[in-house]
Amino acid sequence: MRSGTFAHFRPDIRVPLAPFPGVVGLAPAELGPHLTSPPRQVGGNMDIRQLVAGSTLYLPVEVPGALLSAGDLHGAQGDGEVSGTGIEMEGRLTLRLSVLKDFPVTQPQFRAPPEPTNLWSQGSYAATGHAPDVMSAARTALEGLIRHMQREYRLTLPQAYVLASTCVDLRISQIVDAPNYTVSALLPLGIFG
Repeated sequence: MRSGTFAHFRPDIRVPLAPFPGVVGLAPAELGPHLTSPPRQVGGNMDIRQLVAGSTLYLPVEVPGALLSAGDLHGAQGDGEVSGTGIEMEGRLTLRLSVLKDFPVTQPQFRAPPEPTNLWSQGSYAATGHAPDVMSAARTALEGLIRHMQREYRLTLPQAYVLASTCVDLRISQIVDAPNYTVSALLPLGIFG
């Protein structure tokens, strides 16, 4: 699958595909078995949709041989993966590995290429949430956007949640105005035909 193709959610809704691996990580220094989720300082199930072809991911190596794990390929996903899944896909992942001895990182960092889709070219509709913790603010913003999608686009509640997970971005709009954080949930209008 390549960028530039679409998943058809409904005849009037097309989600642009921009494939990426949901899981990329190295083994942590702590002994014992480790799941890829939750993500941690060495990566794992980070679900960062910007890690598309052409990205560079920097991870701290904590064990000899690094022990790379990668997979969980997604065709598309909004920032937040709000219903627990993006558009999952089968595919082949090709990685090029290097060890950078003079480039210390303690948490994953990355360089991303320009956005591979024109998902945001027609603007967006957003709902906001304000609360003393980011999770509550995100829930409030998402609930407002879900209601909008149900009303404006006649989606059922499950359809709205699934669509939100594939293309809605959750963004932290502000953390400075105590006691509340602001999270915005943005729906790209370019998906609607």
